[in-house]
Amino acid sequence: MTQTRLYFITGKIESISIFAALEAAFEEEGLPIAVLEVDEDKDIHEVSLYADGDIEMVETRLKDILAGLSLSKPIEREALPDIDWVAHSLEELKPVRAGRFFVHGAHDRRKRHSGELAIEIEAGLAFGTGHHGTTAGCLEMLEKVVRRERPRNALDLGTGSAVLAIAVAKLAHIPVLATDIDPVAVRVAAANARLNHVRALVETVTAPGFHHPIFGKRAPFDLIVANILARPLMRLAPQMAGHIALGGSIVLSGILERQRDAVIAAYVGQNFRHVRTLHREGWVTIHLKH
Repeated sequence: MTQTRLYFITGKIESISIFAALEAAFEEEGLPIAVLEVDEDKDIHEVSLYADGDIEMVETRLKDILAGLSLSKPIEREALPDIDWVAHSLEELKPVRAGRFFVHGAHDRRKRHSGELAIEIEAGLAFGTGHHGTTAGCLEMLEKVVRRERPRNALDLGTGSAVLAIAVAKLAHIPVLATDIDPVAVRVAAANARLNHVRALVETVTAPGFHHPIFGKRAPFDLIVANILARPLMRLAPQMAGHIALGGSIVLSGILERQRDAVIAAYVGQNFRHVRTLHREGWVTIHLKH
């Protein structure tokens, strides 16, 4: 399906509030949003929203959001060719270092440093390459939690590309259940686990919710990591509590800084204790203990 880029020019300070508003408004649809610094000296930033389907409706919503911020911007359109933009963009991505982890594509294998835990993630259809602030934040937090607590049984809920499940398996050498509601993501996750030589430790399952029998079979977990979105994470708090071991840890991300307190409150209400929050690129990663 042909995709359309809706874009406009603004300043840096405005772009921050606009990005946050667009994230909140379009998080259910999962529409990609990007901010590009065009000219730092002239304070020119370009905000882009990528959409398919009813473009007129999306543009109307975009204009309403800007109006709600007391902004009026000329919105341009660009029809994008029907290519694999994930693969295309990953060709240009630089490797990412987060704690001991080194996330890279095949073309950057030689850039690994001694002592690093390398995770190779190639272009695919699933979210989670390590380049987004939420994934990198999770990797950094997981290293601290695993080293301190030495979990024996872990769950990566909403695994995407399985980068986090692979990270836990490589760091702790323990079994990790990696689940996602998207069967395409699960296939990608399994392939990435094989690529990173942890397929014996990482079990990938398509599971739409905690009612799937695999959770009852594998629970309780010493560690749960979930890089999803704030609202689903808040709804899942009671089920997280029902599947985590007493004293176990959860690492949550996909949460904007302004959503942090609400997410923590949802879990404190389920007998979790906030341990630490890591801030990265406008996102937060939260560590809580049960």
